[in-house]
Amino acid sequence: MAKKALVVDNDFFFVEFLTELLENRGYETIKAYDGKEGISKLEKADVDILFADLIMPKIDGLQLIKFARRRFPMGRLAIIAVSDTLIEQMDDVKDIDSDYCIVKGPMEEMTQKINDLLNDLKDYPTLESGHEQIIKPGKLYPRQATSELVEERKFQKAVFDSVGIGILVVDRDARVMSANTMALDILNKPLEEMLNQRITAVFPQEGRSRLVNTLKEVAKNLDLRRRSFHLKRGSTELKLVASMLRMGDALDGWILTIEDISS
Repeated sequence: MAKKALVVDNDFFFVEFLTELLENRGYETIKAYDGKEGISKLEKADVDILFADLIMPKIDGLQLIKFARRRFPMGRLAIIAVSDTLIEQMDDVKDIDSDYCIVKGPMEEMTQKINDLLNDLKDYPTLESGHEQIIKPGKLYPRQATSELVEERKFQKAVFDSVGIGILVVDRDARVMSANTMALDILNKPLEEMLNQRITAVFPQEGRSRLVNTLKEVAKNLDLRRRSFHLKRGSTELKLVASMLRMGDALDGWILTIEDISS
């Protein structure tokens, strides 16, 4: 039986390149074009190897890898992080939790490096914790503009996680895309357990209809900037505020803030 590979990258041409390479090696290949779609594919199929770009819209590669680690015990799934910003993130590689990291580069050199990697996986199908290796196709050097973008992204993530109120980011299909540290603390759930789950599944049954009605209300009335309501979760009373997630003129989902007002 052919082994299965999942390729997740928002670069269509890179997905096609990697798919052709893997299929030539005998892999059955599944494609996804962002981390959210990648999680949906992992929920439906068991795979042997995952290639995940690190920077993607909606759910990024780091979140996808965390989800994959939770779903598949260590060693059952080979996880390869792929990015053209890895050179600028060398100090953070240890936080990626992949088995290999591949720096994107010239296709000809990448072909050889990935084929060598697949040979390695064929010889050693079960990976041990801490096996992480960094694969660079040729001589690559950090780029100033990319380094600045990476640092700005890290800063924005730090702000998101430092806000003293819980924040959930919800997609247009009402599935969770992200949550900050405070939201995870209030809800007492790990992020990978909530990713791509319906927002209604995060809260108790008795509060779900009110939550749905509130999301609908702010979506239908664009002049309504926000709508707040209270919800009981066990012995905890929560204050939730729903507002639309706007990307320019487009409505891309909801922002839901959460505050524990029990005390």
